[in-house]
Amino acid sequence: MTTAPVPKSWISAIHAYVPGKSTGADGRPLIKLSANENPLGTSPLALAARAEAVAPATYPDPDSKALRAALGALHGIDPARIVMGTGSDEILHIAAQGYAGPGDEIVYVRYGFSVYDIAARRCGATPVVAPDADFGTDVDALLACVTPRTRVVFVANPNNPTGSFLPRGEIARLHAALPGDVLLVIDQAYAEYLAPEDDDGALALAAAHDNVLVTRTFSKIYGLAGERVGWGTGAPGLVDTLNRIRGPFNVSNSGQAMALAAVADQAFVTHAREHNAAERARFVEALAALGNHGLRPLPSQANFVLILFEGTLSAETAYSALAEAGYIVRWLPNQGLPQALRITIGTAAQMDAITAVLRRLTGTA
Repeated sequence: MTTAPVPKSWISAIHAYVPGKSTGADGRPLIKLSANENPLGTSPLALAARAEAVAPATYPDPDSKALRAALGALHGIDPARIVMGTGSDEILHIAAQGYAGPGDEIVYVRYGFSVYDIAARRCGATPVVAPDADFGTDVDALLACVTPRTRVVFVANPNNPTGSFLPRGEIARLHAALPGDVLLVIDQAYAEYLAPEDDDGALALAAAHDNVLVTRTFSKIYGLAGERVGWGTGAPGLVDTLNRIRGPFNVSNSGQAMALAAVADQAFVTHAREHNAAERARFVEALAALGNHGLRPLPSQANFVLILFEGTLSAETAYSALAEAGYIVRWLPNQGLPQALRITIGTAAQMDAITAVLRRLTGTA
């Protein structure tokens, strides 16, 4: 006889999500470049809106009507085809829950966002990991993993944690080759960091087809990670399914108010995008000078760079040295990347400090 409730076997198989750290091993607060937050902070308009948000004692609008209308106007989407989430994480989880379960398979690429594995196991589905292409997404490898049991395919574009990007033609080719009853979820958490001409066409696919869901978040370029606001868009049937199982009142009063103001401040978004592009390019150029010492930055279209340590200097050593210098970055042994550090693009001064540590460690200072 058991003496305590027993969780389902697929729940016991989940490895809980590990967030980016903000302190060193000794508990000392460090400058956080481990979670891809916006180093410029939050739009002043959004900060002002927080003070005017509906009182905490009152439930928020359960349908986030004003925010969905603003997102629809910005992106040319019918607000009825938008579903809100507690961050885009909630949308990813309920997409898996709505369309997969025990006996089904969910496919995603190796070195993809770690939440995909959790989302698959949480609903009892079997996660299937497709081989990568030099740490990026390989469309043919994904398609080769699709079977009659496949119900959902997750693709992050740009990808986290590698920063790789699939152009419009590859996204279209992936979708065209999938059976109509397989849901393609295109996770665009970092889409706002792309130049406008690099649009991957995912929103257009979601508008035109019944089996495409696009997710986005306010946690990255909008600087609202602490408010937990995300959204998704797809066909009416998809949105109806997700609305049935999302949390009630899932976006707070302050979250709705701040996100609504943030949408209106596209000048802030443009400034953050331009800052990120300039500092990322400058950082990658500095890293190129260290290539002879085994440091290889992967091409990134996001607000971070994944650096592979392929020489005598290890990622773990560099991680510790950066922490000693006051900076916390993301070391990824739990994602099969013990030889890599993911470093968020911070301010110019922060990136100079990171570069200086790496130069010292490689003897090029």
